[in-house]
Amino acid sequence: MSAPAAGGVQSLVRGFELLEAIGEMGGEAGLSELAGRTGLAPGTTHRIVRTLVDLGYLRQVPSRRYTLGARLVRLGDTASKLLGRWATPVLTDLVDTVGETANLALLDGDRAVYVAQVPSPHSVRMFTEIGRRVPLHCTGVGKALLSLLPGAEVDALIARTGLPAVTPTTITDPGALRSELALARERGWIRDEGEQEAGVRCVAVAVPGPTGPVAVSVSGPQGRVDEAAMARIAPLVVAAARTLEELLAGKVGA
Repeated sequence: MSAPAAGGVQSLVRGFELLEAIGEMGGEAGLSELAGRTGLAPGTTHRIVRTLVDLGYLRQVPSRRYTLGARLVRLGDTASKLLGRWATPVLTDLVDTVGETANLALLDGDRAVYVAQVPSPHSVRMFTEIGRRVPLHCTGVGKALLSLLPGAEVDALIARTGLPAVTPTTITDPGALRSELALARERGWIRDEGEQEAGVRCVAVAVPGPTGPVAVSVSGPQGRVDEAAMARIAPLVVAAARTLEELLAGKVGA
């Protein structure tokens, strides 16, 4: 368990650590598991968990285990809308520069969820609904998010979800996916070659942050986003990701 920041309220810090621990454990856990995960004493864990249940941030299921509560859904929905609002100017600048659609997505369990998009000015352009949840293994934003996760978490996700083919170019081999994620970590960006939607090419970059990982991407038809365009677009998406990282860290004004 991490030490609370100077001036922090210890019980509040512990409460958030317990919420995050349950989230990292798949959304459900028992008291002994939570105590072991956070390093808190069982009695302290029980008292804080009961308070979170009373407030609606956790709920106890018939098995006596605890799950994330419905009150967090409202907070999460509001936070994702704010994230999209803060990111829109950055995405707009990206579209103005590259001429293709820019997207922002965050990690949501075993999927990525789109929280913001600025469309290309072209009549033929990529479009996705805000709130749409997509697989991680076959989308640019999804693979970018996977590149931030430890290898053990990636392996666990593959075991849970498999790597089903969506198009002929979807990566379905675990070793090939791991190699692509390693390349993304090395060069700072990842590509999607029509793996979710045939005929679409995408460049995506992961954005670590205190609120959890997000990913920014630019997508367009393969006819326009050729290899020369990819070479031009990739560093611009990387720069946009760095701006978003500073924004999320509070280093620049929202």
